[in-house]
Amino acid sequence: MGWLADSFQWGQKTFPTQGDGAVAHLLYKMIFLTALPLFWIMISASRGGHWGAWMPSSISAFEGTCVSIPCRFDFPDELRPAVVHGVWYFNSPYPKNYPPVVFKSRTQVVHESFQGRSRLLGDLGLRNCTLLLSNLSPELGGKYYFRGDLGGYNQYTFSEHSVLDIINTPSIVVPPEVVAGTEVEVSCMVPDNCPELHPELSWLGHEGLGEPAVLGRLREDEGTWVQVSLLHFVPTREANGHRLGCQSFPNTSLQFEGYASLNVKYPPVIVEVNSSVEAIEGSHVSLLCGADSNPPPLLTWMRDGAVLQEAVAESLSLELDEVTPAEDGVYACLAENAYGQDNRTVELSVMYAPWKPTVNGTVVAVEGETVSILCSTQSNPDPIITIFKEKQILATVIYESELQLELPAVTPEDDGEYWCVAENQYGQRATAFNLSVEFAPVILLESHCAAARDTVQCLCVVKANPEPTVAFELPSRNVTVNETEREFVYSERSGLLLSSILTLRGQAQAPPRVICTSRNLYGTKSLELPFQGAHRLMWAKIGPVGAVVAFAILIAIVCYITQTRRKKNVTESPSFSAGDTPPVLFSSDFRISGAPEKYESERRLGSERRLLGLRGEPPELDLSYSHSDLGKRPTKDSYTLTEELAEYAEIRVK
Repeated sequence: MGWLADSFQWGQKTFPTQGDGAVAHLLYKMIFLTALPLFWIMISASRGGHWGAWMPSSISAFEGTCVSIPCRFDFPDELRPAVVHGVWYFNSPYPKNYPPVVFKSRTQVVHESFQGRSRLLGDLGLRNCTLLLSNLSPELGGKYYFRGDLGGYNQYTFSEHSVLDIINTPSIVVPPEVVAGTEVEVSCMVPDNCPELHPELSWLGHEGLGEPAVLGRLREDEGTWVQVSLLHFVPTREANGHRLGCQSFPNTSLQFEGYASLNVKYPPVIVEVNSSVEAIEGSHVSLLCGADSNPPPLLTWMRDGAVLQEAVAESLSLELDEVTPAEDGVYACLAENAYGQDNRTVELSVMYAPWKPTVNGTVVAVEGETVSILCSTQSNPDPIITIFKEKQILATVIYESELQLELPAVTPEDDGEYWCVAENQYGQRATAFNLSVEFAPVILLESHCAAARDTVQCLCVVKANPEPTVAFELPSRNVTVNETEREFVYSERSGLLLSSILTLRGQAQAPPRVICTSRNLYGTKSLELPFQGAHRLMWAKIGPVGAVVAFAILIAIVCYITQTRRKKNVTESPSFSAGDTPPVLFSSDFRISGAPEKYESERRLGSERRLLGLRGEPPELDLSYSHSDLGKRPTKDSYTLTEELAEYAEIRVK
């Protein structure tokens, strides 16, 4: 059917029928097509006539109704028959094939299938062969041929024929593309070729779409008629797949319904996507994105502009195995088709333990300078960062990625090893770093000289950074290295402390003074070393015999004092001279006032004992020595004493 064509053809010319709207279009066609048969008759008459017929090539009607097949024929004018007869055949134009007779004007004999169903509406004398068929049933659908009978041999079967289509549903015409948001026109069309029963139309399922507009009865290209109803509306995405219906002959026993589903095209809308996701490092993560669109969208997972995965589908899942902190960030899901696009983002937060903290390297500072130490790390969530020194907390921050320690004026006590520790609920990491404070030498108060028999040893303990040089100044000369077998200097460094020992052998008496001088690039310090235990040198000069004599005198004095006190009824305890107390140098309980570290002091004292050649307590040279058996103990000369002291002065550096 060509009633919706944009033009129609008249002779060799084609005339456009596009107007301001579909209604004007159809009205123009109705006017022209109604006049078409009259033009055809006039043209045929002017040509003098010939054998020919006109009828629609196809026509349709509802089952149970009727149909009028319009028909006109012509023959040569010179025949001038007195009576014109005609015959309608079904499915074949040749009488010798004995096709079923639909109608026959001469005898009124028809095939049983058409008995009571067919009659001629036209006047054959006026060359009108229009046929009416009633009570249509599906078996009556087919080809219908007309044969003109003018008498005698003047009979002619026209090749033109009409195909009858028996239908039972209205025709709903939907535009080939329906886009959401754009107005569309849907039409319902039914045949109206039964003069005895004209159809009426009503829409089904149009609620919410729009109000229908009945256009009316329209004639088609070949003279057939249709009843048309139009429905205008603006579809939405929700209307996709909506079932729209049209009903003919409502409220009668002859109700026919037809339906069409709307295929509404619309851009994608993402309807499903993960919210923000938290995952522990090493776990599996699945990111899901689903979109609604028609046609189906192209879904794409992206991160930082890079395409990770894409597919034409309604949903797309991005699988991440054993996630790492590097995969932490914002992921985007993009959905697009020919009608638009949509996108959503999801943030993936990978939870992990702190990384090993980084610090600004080993710091070297001069005493009194300001030192700033930065410790930083990375973790999720942010960690607690703490800086320790010898288990003492110096600074801490909570839920920060870095910590800065400020030391406004560093001192030698700030020198040492520090630890930066970062921790959260997923783990702990630590980094050690050193602060080296450089300062001028300081000679500690524990520096002194001690005498034992004919040997004098002087200890000079210096605290400095960088390592200083140490020299001992004697009345006659300076000693920095071994000069003779009887004079030598040995030094050992432990941390910031440098212990230097001067050993003088074969000394009949202690030198009047010994000065220790230490220097580095930050300054020079000197100190005269005090003597401790000078009485020991005196005992060494007296010797064993003198010791016995002195002991006997001392006993006599004690006895005298005792008798005197008894007479006075006063009980007194014997006392000893202060010189019997062992030198502080050899006391294991000796502590340096203001020592920077306990462990450093202990190591230093151990080193001093080794340097001084002492194992445990030093040998007592006081009164207890006189209790030994001198007859069995050989007298040690100066040579033997030197060997013994040399054994005690052995230095072993590990």
